[in-house]
Formats: sequence, structure tokens, C-alpha cells
Amino acid sequence: MAGRAQRQGTGRGRTQAAASLALLSAALLLGACSDFTRLQLTTAAPQVTERVRPQRTPVQQTAATEREHERILVSYGGVYEDARLSGLISKAVDKLVAASERPDLSYKVTILNSPAINAFALPTGQLYITRGLIALASDTSELSSVLSHEMAHVIARHAAIREDQARQAAIVSRVVTDIGADPELSALALARSKLTLASFSRAQEFEADGIGVGIAARAGFDPFGAVRFLTSMERNAALRLARSGSDPRSLDFLSSHPATPERVQNAQANARQFSSPGSGERDREAYLEALDEMIYGEDPSEGFVRGRRFIHPKLGFTFTAPEGFSLDNTAQAVIGVREGGAQAMRFDVARVSAEQPLGEYLASGWIDDVDKATIEVLTVNGFPAATAIARGDQWRFRIYALRFGSDVYRFVFASKQKGGEGDRGFRETLNSFRRLSLAEIQAARPLRLKIITVQPGDTVESLSHRMAGVDRQLERFRILNGLDARSTIKARDRVKIVAE
Repeated sequence: MAGRAQRQGTGRGRTQAAASLALLSAALLLGACSDFTRLQLTTAAPQVTERVRPQRTPVQQTAATEREHERILVSYGGVYEDARLSGLISKAVDKLVAASERPDLSYKVTILNSPAINAFALPTGQLYITRGLIALASDTSELSSVLSHEMAHVIARHAAIREDQARQAAIVSRVVTDIGADPELSALALARSKLTLASFSRAQEFEADGIGVGIAARAGFDPFGAVRFLTSMERNAALRLARSGSDPRSLDFLSSHPATPERVQNAQANARQFSSPGSGERDREAYLEALDEMIYGEDPSEGFVRGRRFIHPKLGFTFTAPEGFSLDNTAQAVIGVREGGAQAMRFDVARVSAEQPLGEYLASGWIDDVDKATIEVLTVNGFPAATAIARGDQWRFRIYALRFGSDVYRFVFASKQKGGEGDRGFRETLNSFRRLSLAEIQAARPLRLKIITVQPGDTVESLSHRMAGVDRQLERFRILNGLDARSTIKARDRVKIVAE
């Protein structure tokens, strides 16, 4: 949880009780979504017929892109500085650019200090890639498939086309609003315009996949790297959502990205046009060397999750979620969901005047439908707090506000259970909020990727047991190393594990 981001955003207005659940769900879905992210790109793309390397146009900075760059850094934990990774990526980008349809374009890559699996670009050629995505890839060819995909969006002018589509949709919306005497016809027109936008964006992703595979293959990389990486993304998304009882493919319904299984099939067809599996450079050894000792998961400076426990050594506190909950630390809040999806929680921070009583704050309108008769003033481990109940049509919300130092921390628990059976677990979570000791703060260290050599007698199962600080060790070990359920390892192989 990036405290600075939430502090800037609190007190912005009223949040309805039902909308609180939407925030919980949206944060979970966005955290789990592992498609290559939306782009805003406007660069023109005439075809180049000769392989003569032209003078590259330098990356241009504008006030708008500077603002967007800063917003990205705030949202994704800032820049992750690593000279080895930067050198490897720079070398790969040079090869990809030289083999692309626009070798005159320049790109600047920023590694983001985020465990999310994401990559995107700005119109100026600034590319962004998270260390979470880097950790998931198993070799340079897989990473290059992502980089070439982002370059393809620039080359194909997708943002300019999407802007035209968005303007058309806005016109349709205005017309429907003006002449919408028949609500059913109005809704149908709007639905059709939105479907057109969604399907067009899916086509963009397929086109970028095709262009990207071609760039990677011409640069000498294994074109099947895209197939392997897309498969890993699908498996990682399934692992993230398994505990919430959701189907990861449901995230792709009318989304702006194709379902990952479709993209895998498409990537296979594209790759076969260039070579057979096993050909092309994978550069696995150099890639793994660059990953050794890279931070894995959350950076402790922004707080981190260990099982059901959230720890923020920089701000000096910790709490433990209820039994059966899994936690996800996002830039805006800590999001939790109970297995089965019947309960969820959100934890964030707000700026509240020191003179304002917390009971009064709960009734002040930052969340609607609060039953003022349920407001109760508490003390939790020496910290002033207050609680109340809010009710929606299908969900019941238990909200808490707790003052810690100059900030107020907020817990919002959502439950489909009408009788408040979850209240005991929610109260236990509140009571677990406490100040960290100096020893605990000093002991807080990030998880890191370690590259090890498989020894005789080692198995997938035995090495997975060496994974520290993560759940579902066997599944995660397989996903991190691109191994399916039938894959085995042999002596002298190099593999990734997570270590403290």
C-alpha cells in the first residue's frame, strides 16, 4: 500500500456502500489481470523496404508525457534500478528496433518497482515494464516478445485509431441521449457502439501480437517465446484467482484484450510462419544471471504481505486478515478476499483533522448508507478508533477508522452474510493492528529471486519446498520456471526460487 497515493486521494467525495464493493472487486481483478496493458500511442508507421539502419529519432519529452510518466511512477512504485537488467534489456531493444518496420524510432525502457505483471508504452516511445513481469519470464526471448508487442502498438498507430473510435462512440452517446425516446432502442445503440470498441481493441492486440512475433523472429529470438510467456501469464492469473473462486477467463469477457488462450493459439500460428519450436535464440543463461537477487513481490518500503499478515515497516504497523482471506497489496489499498468470494476487505489511509472525532468522521459521508445508530467508539491497542455498519442491497459493510500517528487508517469489510456472522473475524483483524517493534522493522527484508543449479536428486517438489514467503509453493515454482504439470528437471539445470 503506497501511503502517499492514498493520502493524496482521500476526502474527495462520497463513496456509496455498493461502490465500496466495486472498488474491492475492481482492485482484485486489476491485480490479477496479466494481459499486456492499454496503450496510448500515436506514432505514424510507413513501411520500410530496405534494411538500412537510419538515424533514430530521439525520444521526445512533452509536458503531457512528463505528467503521465510521473503518474506511472507513483502508481507502480517508482523506478527499479538494476544495472544488469537494464543492460540486458537495452541490448534486446537495440536488436528488436533494428529488425522492426520502423528502425528509425527510439525507445526508452523504464523498469517499474512493482510485482504486478504489466508492460505499456507512451507515444514518445517510452516503454514500461514491471519487475513482476520480468520475474515471470524465463528467458530473453520471452521478455523480447513483450517488448516487441509494445513496439508493435507504436508502429501500428493503435492509439490514434482508438481515439477516433472513442470520438465516434461519444457522438453516438450524445445522439442517443438527445433522441432517446425509446429506452430500449437507446440502450441497444449504446451497447452496439461499446461492442464495436471492444472488438476493435481485441483486433489491435492480435495485430500487435503478429507484428511483435515477426520483429522478435527477425531479430534472431525464438518466436515461440511469446507462446511460452502468454501461457505463463494464463497460469499465473489462474493461480491468483483460484482462492477467490473466479474463472480467470471471465476477466476477458468484453475486455479490451483477447482471452489468453486465444492469444496463445494466435501466437503459435504466427511463430510457425518463421521457424519450428526450438530454433532461434532464447538467451536463458544470461537472462537468469540478470535476475539473480532481484526483489520478488512487494518492496517493503511500500508494505508487504506474508500469508494473511500485512507489514509496513516504513510506517511502522502490521495487522492480520481474517481466516481464509488472501491479501493483495496495491498502490491504492490492501485488498483481501475470502475463499469463495462471500467476503472481502479494503484497507487504506485517509487524512482526517486531528480535531474531528472518529465517530463523527464515520458519519461524515465518505461512505453512504451508514447506520448512525451503530456507530461505536473504541480503543484498539491504545489507538483511538470507531466502527459502524453500512448496508447495501446485497452486501453488509462493517467499517472501522483507527487513528495512528497523524493518519487515520480505514478498514472496510464487505459480507454477503446478512446476520453479521463475519463480525468476529473482522473485529479480530482490527484488534491485530499494532505498532511494529524496532527489531521487527529491522528484520523486514524483501523476498528475492535466487538462481540455483539443480543438483543430482533434486526434484520439482523438493526445490519448491525451498521457496520462502509464498503460498502454493509447488504451483508457483512451476509457473516461475515455465514448467507444466508434466515437466521435470535434471541435474545442472538452472532454475528460479524465491528466498528471504
